[in-house]
Parts: sequence; structure tokens; C-alpha cells
Amino acid sequence: MISLFVFVMMMVVDYLNVLTKGKMSAMMRGGRFRQYTLASFLGATPGCLGAFMNVSFYVRGLISFGAVAGGMIATSGDESYVMFAMFPKQALLLHIALFVLGIVSAYIIDKLVPLLKIVPCKECHLGSVHLEDKECKCFDASVLRRFPRIVSSRFVLLVGIIAFLILFGLGTIGPKTWGWERTSVFSLLWVALFLVATVPDHFLKEHIWQHIVKEHIWRVFLWTFFALLVIHIGLEHYNLGEFVKTNLLGMLFLSAVIGIIPESGPHLVFVSMFAKGLIPFSILLTSSIVQDGHGMLPLLSYTVRDSLLIKIFNLIIGLGLGLLLFVLGY
Repeated sequence: MISLFVFVMMMVVDYLNVLTKGKMSAMMRGGRFRQYTLASFLGATPGCLGAFMNVSFYVRGLISFGAVAGGMIATSGDESYVMFAMFPKQALLLHIALFVLGIVSAYIIDKLVPLLKIVPCKECHLGSVHLEDKECKCFDASVLRRFPRIVSSRFVLLVGIIAFLILFGLGTIGPKTWGWERTSVFSLLWVALFLVATVPDHFLKEHIWQHIVKEHIWRVFLWTFFALLVIHIGLEHYNLGEFVKTNLLGMLFLSAVIGIIPESGPHLVFVSMFAKGLIPFSILLTSSIVQDGHGMLPLLSYTVRDSLLIKIFNLIIGLGLGLLLFVLGY
């Protein structure tokens, strides 16, 4: 589902960029504060979809290194749903705090980037639309009239998307209930079906097939699959319950270390502990700042170095603020 969402979002970003003749890129690049606010807002929305969108914007060169780092700080992944279900008032305050912190952190990180001589990754080679090329269009009604005489790549993508629509609709894959996440992905699949069915052959071959499918999605899938596999196997052998009772300060550091893991499941331990009154707010905040659910997985597939740098910044900010609040008794 992660790979599928990333695939559709990358298509949508490319499509809108071509449709607006690059104006979307100019709008996103127009001001850093705009980038910080948008990235932090998307990060603070429940689930990992906002983080995936931030990664899509970043690898397209639409937002800065600080903006994507701030978005990851604001992201709490799937734990957001659980927090709003278990302690809605505290969860709302936490997400507002993460949103503000994401904006402030993005500004500070971007100021530190040149001082620390950090060179963010270059955007994809298709980041700037070849606007002078008359073939670079995003809609061609004649494609439908030529059906079923279509190129093989379009046929493969159409069959794949229709198959996913059926499987999602029946609940065979993805969330079993029609919640926000399942509805969002199902709706995006219809968008993907429309795009693949109506884009010209040039856009399909160069932007979707050669670029997104051959360069990105297989990496996203492999990184996601093996990361989740290793995490699933490893976490089955650990029980944190006894450690909590004897070492709260150790739990704060542990929440930060576990926050490095690009997975939502482990962090639910700290959400449950906070709901039961076992840990203070400072530990929950530390966990929420450092961890980003599955949000980092697509970025890992594109640039390991930038992913590690963002995690280091998030770890420093999470531990620093968490320790301060812990000492103050929160």
C-alpha cells in the first residue's frame, strides 16, 4: 500500500507540474515560510500520507531540506489515530505543538545547512518540466479512441490499477474497514486510472514508465518490504514492560532510539503507556518528534544520506526538548 500510494503521488505531482507548465514548482519554491507551513501541516495530519507527499515534493525539488525535516518532526504516523481515540484533548495539543515545532525546526535546520556544509540531494532529472517540448502534455483524448490499440506499458499499468481497485474495494488488501486511509487510497486509485488512461504516450513513457516505475517504485517497494520484515522479526523478541517500571529516564532515551525505526508499530507502546499513565508527556513528545511512522521509507529508497541527516536532526531536537520537559516534571 505504501509503494502504491507513493507511485500515485509521484504521478500526480508530475501531472500537475506539466498541467500548470511548471507553475506548481514556482508556487512551492516561492517562499520558505510557505514550504515550512505546508510541510509541517501535511506532517501533522494523521497517518503517513502527508509524510509521503512531503517526500514526493522534496525529491522533485519543490521544498527545501529543512522543510522535509520539519515535516518529519511534525509526523506521528499511524499513532495519531490511536492517540485521538485514547486521549483526544492531549492528542490535539500534541499535534498543534508538533506543527509549530515543525515550522520552527525547518527554519533553524535550513539556517544550519550551509554552516554545516550539508549538500541536500539534487532533484530528479525530470524535476524541471521540458516546457519547450510540445510533446510534453498531460492529456490526450485520442488515447481512449485508440483503445485497445495501446502501448504495452499502458496496458500493464491499467490492468494493475484495475486489479488493485477490485482488491481494495473487496477489502482483500489494505485496511479492512472503510476508514479515512482506505477511502483515500481507493480514491487515489481512481485518479491513477484516469491519469494512465488519458496521458499521451510521451508522458506515459518518459514520466511514468521510464522515470517513476523504472527508477523509483521498485526501490521504494524493496526498502519498505525488507525494513518491515526485519522490524517484524526483531520486535517479536522484546518486551519493554518491565523496563518502564524501573527506569523512566531510560525510557525517554529508548523512545528516541526506537523512534529511528521507520515503522509505526513499535511507537504504539509509548502511546499505550501514556494513556495508562505509565510515562509522562515528555517521553511521548520525544517519541513523536523522532519517529515518523513509515514516512521515511520512500526517502530512504531515494537518498540514504539525507534520510540519516534528517534522523540525526530529529533525534537531537527530540532528545533535547524531551529532556528539558522531563527535568521540569512534565
